[in-house]
Amino acid sequence: MLHAKHTNNHIKLVTVSYKGEGVPPGNYGNYGYANSGYSACEEENERLTESLRSKVTAIKSLSIEIGHEVKHQNKLLAEMDSQFDSTTGFLDTSDILQDNMLVSGFEMML
Repeated sequence: MLHAKHTNNHIKLVTVSYKGEGVPPGNYGNYGYANSGYSACEEENERLTESLRSKVTAIKSLSIEIGHEVKHQNKLLAEMDSQFDSTTGFLDTSDILQDNMLVSGFEMML
């Protein structure tokens, strides 16, 4: 980092380096973080963001598959309901025919 140093009416630029944790006064280019610390935080955030993105994508795919499965199961249930209705109608008709046969047979006996 360059700083201006005044000596005998001359301005001299000198390089100043800072060691250790913390940020030198006036160095806010990295949002108040020291270069090495900011990079580590940024890398960690990127890694966590990518991990979260991957998990969200997996959950989205799973929920879409569940939706397809629910539609398929609903279709099967509707077909079963229709078949049960058909069977119920058949049994009702058989029951009526059986009753008619019993009545007819009973009348013949008289």
